[in-house]
Amino acid sequence: MGKSYSTDLRDRIADHIASGQSRRSASRHFGVSPSCAVKLAQRVARTGSAAPARQGRPPGEGKLAPHMTVLVRWVDAEPDITMPELSARLAAATGVRAHPASLSRALLKAGYSFKKNAAGIGMRTR
Repeated sequence: MGKSYSTDLRDRIADHIASGQSRRSASRHFGVSPSCAVKLAQRVARTGSAAPARQGRPPGEGKLAPHMTVLVRWVDAEPDITMPELSARLAAATGVRAHPASLSRALLKAGYSFKKNAAGIGMRTR
């Protein structure tokens, strides 16, 4: 994702437009695209603020959060289960399809890591 312009620059562009100058004039004056100046003016008219909107996905649960207790129980019962096997089991039990990489990230967030012992056999540990 792109980085938003600084609040100072955004305020100066908004003030330039509010003083009666055109949006395209503001874009030329401050060296930003005309689209930036137009969208900024629309944002100021809509919200009253030139502050940038929050970027990215909102923090939250995701589709695996309601199933984490089941996933943790399965991993505790069978620590060497693979992510594709866990994905298939989750799909069969709940109908939720999750990519193995998503399951791995969810388990890492839950505190699990994949460790191999001296014999080279992998085990999930918390």
